[in-house]
Amino acid sequence: MNHLIVYAHPHPESLNQAILERTVSALKNNGHKVTVRDLYELHFQPVLQREDTAAMKRGQIPEDILTEQEFINEADVITFIYPIWWTGLPAILKGYVDRVFAYGYAYASNEDGIIKLLRGKKGLIINTHGTPKEEYDEMGMTAGLKITSDMGIFDFTGIQPVDHLLFGSIGYLHKDKYNAILQKVEKTIHYHFS
Repeated sequence: MNHLIVYAHPHPESLNQAILERTVSALKNNGHKVTVRDLYELHFQPVLQREDTAAMKRGQIPEDILTEQEFINEADVITFIYPIWWTGLPAILKGYVDRVFAYGYAYASNEDGIIKLLRGKKGLIINTHGTPKEEYDEMGMTAGLKITSDMGIFDFTGIQPVDHLLFGSIGYLHKDKYNAILQKVEKTIHYHFS
């Protein structure tokens, strides 16, 4: 299978980077082809500009958007790896979704409703956050994050969500807990994509 990983964390020494590396390694060990789009490394321009929408209406997709859409076209599975900041996506990833998952490419609509244009693909999301997971679970934030990302981005465009891992208390855990997180990531990859 062809896997596209969209990665959004600015620090190469982060747990997210370790999660990315473990994900790539597990997928490659299972014989999958993996492409990583590191949005910070790419200096991806996240702001949807007036010129972008005008060009798309004319059928002239801006080059940087078209490049990312071509990676999505080739992918059987799309994985997002990112930290939760202010209960949502980092701005660079939100901008990626705004610009790349564009109307007419990822979805469309008619009198019957939404047309999901990315059907046939699977999606996985891996998140970290500083708040303890139990607090997020109790206040409904975990469920809310799954709804807005799994359903609001992936399912809305036809991508079938297969899993969503959320790891809390990041920055406050003992080393063995971080190792357990990486093991959980690897087990999840093997479970879904062996």
